[in-house]
Amino acid sequence: MTQTSENVTWLTQEAYNKLKEELAYLTGPARTEIAAKIAAAREEGDLRENGGYHAAKEEQGKQELRVRQLTQLLENARVGSPPVEEGTVAPGMVVTIAFDGDEDDTLTFLLASREYASSEIETYSPQSPLGSGVMGHKVGETVEYELPNGKTASVKILSVEPYKG
Repeated sequence: MTQTSENVTWLTQEAYNKLKEELAYLTGPARTEIAAKIAAAREEGDLRENGGYHAAKEEQGKQELRVRQLTQLLENARVGSPPVEEGTVAPGMVVTIAFDGDEDDTLTFLLASREYASSEIETYSPQSPLGSGVMGHKVGETVEYELPNGKTASVKILSVEPYKG
């Protein structure tokens, strides 16, 4: 589970280990594999019209972006859980809201980073409009947040529980 507070990213030990393993793979075997693909494609001749070369270079760019993301995430990571006041929306919590106070129009979601998105429960990032709008608020509160189109929406927080995934 990832929880973000200020510049610290809180991770469970399992999540930290998984991200460290991914980083080790990307900076070791994956770099070797992509370098070999680029070298093989380079030997095919004219690089301007070499689809394999351009695809390998694009793949390399995506890998290096992920390496930078993981490095930054892990530099600011702490293993454990920040203190969270009971009934308060925070990363790692399952939140149920009612849109415009209509308790028949509800949404239940996990507030967490994209690394934890699953098919079991919808996941919203703490940086998303809805996630940042409800962050820090308590059960029973009605909050407004800004939608991407500039309009505002209102939701009432019905429940907040720790994710037991």
